[in-house]
Amino acid sequence: MSDVTQSAWLAELLPAAPKDSAMYHRALTHGSTGQPDYQRLEFLGDRILGLVIADMLYHRYADEAEGRLSHRLNALVSGSTCADIARQIDLPRHIRLGKQARDDGAQQSDNVLGDVMEAIIGALYIDQGMDAARTLVVRLWGPLLETANGAPKHPKSELQEWCAANGRKVPEYIITKKEGPPHAMRFEITVTVKGFDPVSASANSKQAAETAAALAFLEART
Repeated sequence: MSDVTQSAWLAELLPAAPKDSAMYHRALTHGSTGQPDYQRLEFLGDRILGLVIADMLYHRYADEAEGRLSHRLNALVSGSTCADIARQIDLPRHIRLGKQARDDGAQQSDNVLGDVMEAIIGALYIDQGMDAARTLVVRLWGPLLETANGAPKHPKSELQEWCAANGRKVPEYIITKKEGPPHAMRFEITVTVKGFDPVSASANSKQAAETAAALAFLEART
């Protein structure tokens, strides 16, 4: 991904043109590259995102109790929500990854995408201030405010709870197929629970395939 392409993408995404392009370069850099990475910016962006979303919810749902607001907040700032928004803005195409991380499907990992999305918010805060960071969060998260009813359980967590409730050991996830070129790798994951038929699913990252397999297993039980 060229710097020109990244600059054009940032110019379209951000409220104003970047003042410090290196800050965003770092926000998009994974530790596998051996270069300064996004982790410190992600730490900052996570707190800014939480504050802005909490403020939005406080004013939008004026009569709701703290517990209900917390459920909505958790849903909106979850890693999966941040990753979904990252995909909507075409962020995966701009992440800088080392070869091994790319081969492992990190470009589509919810964990990586969620962290980088928060790092972009952190970079914007440092580069342009709180108002700019708030503007971006409101634009990207605003449409989700009405539908954030609570923090949904992740399929893998739900499956683990199902196993415990049914007296089964924790599910086992195994890579049963790995194919495709490094930049478009696909993984097939098979989840096994003793006493039940194994269930497989494929996706472009191990994490996404595990999630899909857990969901498929749960759907087969209902």
